[in-house]
Amino acid sequence: MKDGRTVWLPYGRSRIPGLPHGLTYAEWDGSGRLPGDPADVRFLVGPPVPGAERLLRPVLPRMRNLEVLQLLSSGYEHMMPLLDGMPAGARLATGRGVHREATAELAVTLLLALCRGLDRFAAHQAEGNWRPEFRSTLVGKRVLIIGYGAVGAAVAVRLRAFRCEAVLVARTARTTPAGHVHGTAELSGLLPTADAVVVCAPLTDRTHGMFDADALALLKDGAMLVNVARGELVDTHALVREVRAGRLRTALDVTDPEPLPPGHLLWSLPGALITPHVAAFTDAFGTMSTDFLRRQLNRYLHGEELENVVMTTTGTEERAA
Repeated sequence: MKDGRTVWLPYGRSRIPGLPHGLTYAEWDGSGRLPGDPADVRFLVGPPVPGAERLLRPVLPRMRNLEVLQLLSSGYEHMMPLLDGMPAGARLATGRGVHREATAELAVTLLLALCRGLDRFAAHQAEGNWRPEFRSTLVGKRVLIIGYGAVGAAVAVRLRAFRCEAVLVARTARTTPAGHVHGTAELSGLLPTADAVVVCAPLTDRTHGMFDADALALLKDGAMLVNVARGELVDTHALVREVRAGRLRTALDVTDPEPLPPGHLLWSLPGALITPHVAAFTDAFGTMSTDFLRRQLNRYLHGEELENVVMTTTGTEERAA
């Protein structure tokens, strides 16, 4: 028997076998006509498309009975300006973990590409130039993983398979089954020891600009920085200076600004490898996201604690980033 609670999904119900009975489902992917009265919606899954906040801006104020806004992205900073349009007490939840495997895979791919000079060899290939070069390897390298959440943990597992020393860093120091996690207060002492840094941390007031000119200057000559988190964690101008000087190498799936405009120095800067925010754009997303939604909606139906609730419309954080 249905209890009258309406859920709007970005997929047809047939794409998510095993959805709990007892809820009313409608499909809305952010395009086309609304499938019903927004005032009836209790659980909204935001469209997993770039610029989703623009699609939701005119709709959220009409959802006066909304209880949960579920994102399928790990980040939620883009939704903060819209919270005033949600009813008091509504919860904002992220898709933390949905993109874990794919993002970790790209992070390690980018680090390997920098180590083995794949960006340079691709340029040589375009020129038809057979030019062997002596390159480094990940074996024995000390890699700082900044942000020990779902993605950071998956990166650490993969890097250990390459016989790296994975050094875990999060907001607060702690001991986990995977080993000791350093707090960000220790970062100034850790950076000079690193051969590479992989940035996986969420964007918050505390992490915005954490890799500024001073932090980058602490890295040793030849160090590599990979960012698969958010572009705003790294000072772009400072990074360009370091890479242009030949002191650092970088691979970025996220940039500031984003999208990276035509003519930006990063496009053609030797020692910089750019991918256009594609870490989560894989054929695994469908399965990972529908599995997550199935679990989350079962929790919602039965009144259980939801996964990944990060904020309520009172501005109260539920989980430390």
